[in-house]
Amino acid sequence: MNTKKVAFYTLGCKLNFSETSTIARSFKDEGFKRVEFNEEADIYVINTCSVTENADKRFKTIVKQAQKVNEDAFVIAVGCYAQLKPEELADVDGVDLVLGATEKFKITDYLNDLSKNDMGEVHSCEIDEADFYVGAYSIGDRTRAFLKVQDGCDYKCTYCTIPLARGISRSDKLENVLINAAEISAKGIKEIVLTGVNIGDYGKGEFGNKKHEHTFLDLVKALDEVNGIERLRISSIEPNLLKNETIDFVSDSNTFVPHFHIPLQSGSDALLKLMKRRYMSSLYTDRVAQIKRVMPNACIGVDVIVGFPGETEEHFLETYNYLNELDISYLHVFTYSERDNTPAAEMEGVVPTKVRKKRSKMLRGLSAKKRRAFYESQLGNTCTVLFEGENKEGYIHGFTENYVKVKAPWDPALVNTLHQIELTSIDEDGMVRFEFASEKVAV
Repeated sequence: MNTKKVAFYTLGCKLNFSETSTIARSFKDEGFKRVEFNEEADIYVINTCSVTENADKRFKTIVKQAQKVNEDAFVIAVGCYAQLKPEELADVDGVDLVLGATEKFKITDYLNDLSKNDMGEVHSCEIDEADFYVGAYSIGDRTRAFLKVQDGCDYKCTYCTIPLARGISRSDKLENVLINAAEISAKGIKEIVLTGVNIGDYGKGEFGNKKHEHTFLDLVKALDEVNGIERLRISSIEPNLLKNETIDFVSDSNTFVPHFHIPLQSGSDALLKLMKRRYMSSLYTDRVAQIKRVMPNACIGVDVIVGFPGETEEHFLETYNYLNELDISYLHVFTYSERDNTPAAEMEGVVPTKVRKKRSKMLRGLSAKKRRAFYESQLGNTCTVLFEGENKEGYIHGFTENYVKVKAPWDPALVNTLHQIELTSIDEDGMVRFEFASEKVAV
């Protein structure tokens, strides 16, 4: 009997990658062999994203890629876009099955018949039924894993569809998180990145209701004591939920690294109110100042949206100047795109596409300047680097604990090892060169 093959494609965030990895393990348990997406497979699973219009458009292209390799393959769509617009995805030529927020983790239950359908079959719940938690972690490469600790969101940001796609805020039980972290560590993976939709909300929904026994700080403290983990990294966390106690704990931690990614979205308080964000720019300023006070070399990344309805030239310049003055390291710039069923899509003051693109380009230029300045500030410092597993044009890359990207001539012996290095110069491609400072810290 031929072993059935399955391939996966993930759009969007780290949380999606952790969930794809977990879904892939369920296929393996059913006897499937996982292959690369560009290889011939019996089933292609596409984990979708709905955060931007671009992610929506890419879905059709990815389906076509799968059909080119095997036109008879069974194509399944899961993820946020599959929950929000299941019928739209089912209408795409070549799609056979669409699974919503709760169904995606039971994917192998739907595989009784892999014959192609004339029309995609849809199984999706009402989003208020997505009130239970499914744990996940990714172990796609050997150096780091994405560990899901929380799902869903109770916030009502006016531009965002994630609460509609993923449901209410809910968390994994602390004991489960610690078990997963230990499992990851036992596989020889050196770094764990904590991920979720709103991880600072951790604790909520831990028991299937709003009762809190644990907080995000409890989670951080407990993970810091798990044996065998070399590095823990916090992914994106809301500024109002990143408490000073957490910042202070990370500064003294054995394993948590000095790197924070904190969504801002706008430097204009007027726009933050329109977005229904839960803070003003002054709170954001305080968080950055506290991080830099206790961790002067910390890396701070910022999410920012340009072109939100009502964003005037003055509002944009307010954001630009605010970020320019702020002691941050890089930006993730999102060009606002209208999302159905969100209040922002109905707002007045629509910013022309051309203006959105121009503002986006300006902020990306600012990001490059910020990253360069941060890297320059780190030259001469001694850091620990974790080397990645990919040979990129004869070079191996790695990241320091504070997220400086370094490069060296390819050496397979360095893969997934930690070394002390001294940062010496910045290459023409913007990456940092170094000298080994001492013997290996760990292998």
